Amino acid sequence: AKTRDVVVLTDAGMPGISDPGYVVATKAHDEGVKVSVIPGPSAVISALAVSGLPTDRFSFDGFIPKKGRKEFLTHLANEKRTMVFFESPHRLADTLEAMAEVFGPSRRATVCRELTKMFEEVRRGTLSELIAWCEGGVKGEITLVVEGDKGTAITLDEALAQVGVLIGEGMKTTEAAKQVASETGLPKRELYEAWSRREA
Repeated sequence: AKTRDVVVLTDAGMPGISDPGYVVATKAHDEGVKVSVIPGPSAVISALAVSGLPTDRFSFDGFIPKKGRKEFLTHLANEKRTMVFFESPHRLADTLEAMAEVFGPSRRATVCRELTKMFEEVRRGTLSELIAWCEGGVKGEITLVVEGDKGTAITLDEALAQVGVLIGEGMKTTEAAKQVASETGLPKRELYEAWSRREA
C-alpha cells in the first residue's frame, strides 16, 4: 500500500493547543499512524517565558468560560503553579476583576497582547493595576499569565478562629469549615474535626 504524509499546520499558534487539532492527533494514534511534531509558535510557552513569573511549574487552563467565570476561578484559588489562560480582549477587564475578587487584588499577573506581532505588548503588575490599565479597552490576541497562590502561613488556631466568626454570623459548621479551608489551604475535614472537638 502506498503511504502518505499528512501535515496539520496553522497560521495562528501551535496546532493542537486549545484547538481541535488534538482530535486529529488522537485519531491518528488510535489508527496506528505515526505522529511527530515540528515545534512552532506557542503563545502559552512564549507568554510564560516573557511573563517574569515562575516557570518551573505551570498549568494551562485554556479559554476562561464566558459563563460561570467566578466558579471556574474559585476552583483555581489555591493553585500553587503559575497559571496561563487565553482570553478575549473584550472580556479581559471583567476577567481581571473576577480574578482580583477570587485571588486577591495584589496577585501578580502579566497580560501578553499580540505576541510576536508588530503591536506586541507585555504588561506586568498586580491584578488591580492591570484592571486600571485595561479600562479603556484592549485589542488583539490575549494570553494571560497569573501567579500561583503563595499561601499565607496560618496556624490551626487562627483558622479555627475564622471558623468561629463565620459560625457566629449564622453559617453552618460544615460550610464554615469549607470556606476557611478554601481560603487557607488547610484540609476541610481537619478544620471540621478540630472545631467539633473544641465544642465537645
